[in-house]
Parts: sequence; structure tokens; C-alpha cells
Amino acid sequence: MDFFNQAKAVRMRNIHHKYLAADEDEETVTQDRNGSDKRTRWIVEPVRGSFEVIHLKSCYGNYLTASNERFLLGATGCKVVLSKPNRLDSSVEWEPVREGSKMKLKTRYGNLLRANGGLPPWRNSVTHDTPHVSDSFLWDVDVVEILVVTAAPAPVKTPPPHRKPSYTPISRTSSERSEEELTVSPPKCEGRTIHYHIADEEGHVEDESAVGYPLTFKGNSVEQLTQALREETSIDDVVVCTRSPLNGRLFPLRLQLPPNSGTMHVVLVPASSS
Repeated sequence: MDFFNQAKAVRMRNIHHKYLAADEDEETVTQDRNGSDKRTRWIVEPVRGSFEVIHLKSCYGNYLTASNERFLLGATGCKVVLSKPNRLDSSVEWEPVREGSKMKLKTRYGNLLRANGGLPPWRNSVTHDTPHVSDSFLWDVDVVEILVVTAAPAPVKTPPPHRKPSYTPISRTSSERSEEELTVSPPKCEGRTIHYHIADEEGHVEDESAVGYPLTFKGNSVEQLTQALREETSIDDVVVCTRSPLNGRLFPLRLQLPPNSGTMHVVLVPASSS
């Protein structure tokens, strides 16, 4: 059955090198040597609730059906026909059974699909019969259309609500910031670059060896810089400090910033810090 699970449409060739075919009268099942004819194409429909049983639907929209009508009086075997019942029942259900590289198709009552040969009326007829040793029950099955399974789209993840960090800047990293500004932002104003770190309550800075977060600042007063950094980091109660080149201690910026536009390095310290 695994073979049919991967098939949307098949054609079936018997020991007489002919294909199972739906006749143009839309009632008769026959055999035909032309495997490219649309009448030899059968749509595979798995029976709901079963992993082993299938329906075979012809190009005319009706189904391969095991009837109860004798093919010839005094002979074994019943007719296989095309039908389109209002409700699909066991007569249109077939169980594939693998036999080496070939297949047998079994009715729900144990009979097997048989391709008959010989003289008319047996020639090119198709019946279902009780199993016995005969190659006429064997079929080569060719997949003419593979069933394509479409994967369900991945669910869209909703981003978590924005939380204001205590002492973590909201600003993007320098690489992300530079890429975004090059693509969507208007040209930057002239100004100086401020690299800043954020200290904890005791004035300690994590990884101070790093360059720090960049901020382009146009102005020359400590008040303007403090306000710009507060808006950048969303930290309201903060003091802008610089580190002494003599002893490395932090001290608040009180005076005007240097008049040139050189790069500055500052540390933001919580106002409650000692």
C-alpha cells in the first residue's frame, strides 16, 4: 500500500502486455495496448479510515467496480465494470497486495482482479475471480502522477511586548544601526560621535574594553548630551560621566563639551549611585 500512498494516478499493465482501460461507453472495463491513452489512467483515492484500501477512478469520473454478475454462465469469475454509486461501498474498494515486483488487487471479499486472454469473448475482458495459481492476476503498476503533499505554512510568531530595560540601551548595535541608516534614514547631520557605556549601581561597566554604543550628537552642552542619551537609552535618571586619564575614576561632566567635534567616550551612571 506504501506504493499507492505516493501515487496520484497510475496505469496497470498485465501479463498480456495490455493496460487496464475504461471503455468509451463508460460502463465496460477492458484491456488496451496503448498505455498513453487517457482511458488507461486511473486516479488513486485512499478509502477514508483505512491505510490499506483504495478506490480507482477512471478518466470519466466513475469507479472500478467488482460486480456480482457472472461474466459467462457456467464459468467462474464475475464482471468488473465502471460505476458511479451515490454512496461509495465495498464494491469499489480494492486492496493492493504486493507479489514481488508486481501487484494484485483484491476485492473486500477476497477475489482478485484478473486480465483474461484467449479467444473471444474472453479476450480483453476483465473479471474478478477466486485466487488460484495464474499470472493473469498479476499487474505491473506505473505511477504517472506523483502525489504532492503541501506543507502547512509555519505559524507567524507574534513578537513579545516591548519592555523598557533597566540599564540596557534600546539602541541597535553599531553594525545594525549603520546598515539601517544607509537604507532608510535621511542623511545624517554633521556632529560628533559619542561612544557610551552603561554602569551599574556601583559604577561598574561590563566589558569596558569594547568600543561602546555609538551616538551621533550635534550640540556642545552637557545638558543637551544628557537629554540625547536619556532619549536614546530610555533611562531617565542618569548622570553622564567621563573617566579620568590619571586614576581611571569616573566624574560627572559639568562644563561645556570640548569645542571640536572629536569622538568622546562617556559612561552613564545611575543618579542613585554613590
